[in-house]
Amino acid sequence: MTKIKLIIKGMHCASCATNVERSLSKVPGVKSVNVSLLTHKAVIESENAKEDDLKKAVSRTGYSVVNVEK
Repeated sequence: MTKIKLIIKGMHCASCATNVERSLSKVPGVKSVNVSLLTHKAVIESENAKEDDLKKAVSRTGYSVVNVEK
């Protein structure tokens, strides 16, 4: 299991964080997602999720990934 942290730009309310979390949870290989509005981070546990797919999932919600930490 791999843990990936995404720094997300543009979230400003709880609904934003919920939308990002929902979108990330649909990416194949993602087992769990926790998005924090306060830290602007998404912590994802996955088995084989691709970084590009995670970035696209965030982009679909209208936000952008600033940085990826592994």
